[in-house]
Amino acid sequence: MSELSEFAFDKDLTLKLRDLQTPIKPYWARWTLPNILALMAVIAALLWLLVNVPNRFVDPNALHITVILGALGLWRFGWWFTHSVRAMIYARLKWPHIRARADALWQEGWRPKRLHIQMTTYYEEPSITKRVIGSILGQIKRERIPTTLYIGTGSAYDENIIRQFVNTYAQDIPDDLAELVFIRQNQPGKRMAIGLILRAISRAGADPDDMVIFMDGDAFYGQDVLKKTLSMFAYDPELQALTTDEEVICYGPTWIAKWLDMRFAQRRLAMQSHALSNRVLTLTGRMSVFRARHIVDPKFIRTIEADHLNHWLWGRFRFLSGDDKSTWYRLLSVGAKMTYVPDATVYTIEVIKENGLLRMVQNFRRWSGNMLRNGSRAIALGPRRMPFFIWWCVVDQRIAMWTMMVSPFMAVLGSIVAPGYIWNCLIWVIFSRVVLCMFLFGYSRRADMTWPFILYLNQVINASVKIYMIFHLSKQKWSNRGNQSAGDGDGLLEQLRNGFAKFQLVTAVAGFLTLLMIYVGLIELPF
Repeated sequence: MSELSEFAFDKDLTLKLRDLQTPIKPYWARWTLPNILALMAVIAALLWLLVNVPNRFVDPNALHITVILGALGLWRFGWWFTHSVRAMIYARLKWPHIRARADALWQEGWRPKRLHIQMTTYYEEPSITKRVIGSILGQIKRERIPTTLYIGTGSAYDENIIRQFVNTYAQDIPDDLAELVFIRQNQPGKRMAIGLILRAISRAGADPDDMVIFMDGDAFYGQDVLKKTLSMFAYDPELQALTTDEEVICYGPTWIAKWLDMRFAQRRLAMQSHALSNRVLTLTGRMSVFRARHIVDPKFIRTIEADHLNHWLWGRFRFLSGDDKSTWYRLLSVGAKMTYVPDATVYTIEVIKENGLLRMVQNFRRWSGNMLRNGSRAIALGPRRMPFFIWWCVVDQRIAMWTMMVSPFMAVLGSIVAPGYIWNCLIWVIFSRVVLCMFLFGYSRRADMTWPFILYLNQVINASVKIYMIFHLSKQKWSNRGNQSAGDGDGLLEQLRNGFAKFQLVTAVAGFLTLLMIYVGLIELPF
């Protein structure tokens, strides 16, 4: 990047950050006139369809289809409503007391003995790296927290950028307050870089009650992140880990930026619901905080470096990405208390240069693969190792990918026995997603009437990718850190495994469709 383009990027980034850091408006103030008009247009279209499209839901030939779709709809909407209610209880009843008490302890002078920050970076844009380091050092200086910043790198490129920035802008920070340590990885992969850093923290003699932050090289601290997160450990001596809110700055197609905004709104709602049970479903790698007693445990470190799964078809294979899921599973397995801090925000960058839809599918493959690989292990722990609600959330993730695909297939099959049935299903899809998004707008900075359509696309593609991935758990691809991939071998054994996995996938989908067709009445059983 040239100096001019770097300056332009930095200026644009400043404007975007300034917009994201403005106070969030009240619910109805988030609606712009175009989106109000769009909402009215959608409502008008739905009313027109209701008046002019014959009601096939009660058609005798399709009534049994309506019953199953209605039952699934009540279940899924009931689950969404449950999360919404729990999130509101957490935000309005539980969280204010927690924040007030944690802030009071911080004001009284509580600080961790030492803070260790582990951050990995890999050929990051200089403007991003400088902002990240600046946001960290600024808060260390203001809060007076003795800190060691461990930065895992793959080359001298990132090290030189950071060293020059620190020498220029951090000369007023005493050496005993902030120490900078570079860890050059000698094996490929982010997991190995993190493992090397954790071993360095362990050798440094970290106290069990020291704090350790896991973060990525493109995550900027929002206002008072250190104060808001570290004070939680003073408030609750049993707390072992937490994760924060996230905002995304996307450089790519507009619809992808909207999709990411919607995904983070979903994340806020779900995280607050989970936190009510003193657990979360992921300790996000962008920014999570741990007590050092778990981090310096050799078993924890080895889990990060070489987490793997023993699968009956794929054998023993190591996880490529998903270090945040590995840390989560490790703490979940020992009954550790975890939480979510909704008012501590980290800003991350997404640069999408390839096809937007392809990137969406790639992200789903990575996220869904990480979830499925760790979800099976978490379910096996059983509800005695964690609150029942959290255990059931993990179970539900595996059920939902199939139930999500019932409605689109039923809509098509229903139209065979009751022509026009698909139009009634379309009305329901639009109406239901508008209702769901009305809840989601409460967790976003602005209302956006493209969300109902993006939400349905998100659900269908996500469910499809999960169904594919459940039979291809060893397949891993990560466009970051050198475009890594795994599970794509060319040997005879690998080809046989891939062939059998595809056979399983086709058989499962065919069986799924056959059951639906039997239920609809398009296939008659011979008995």
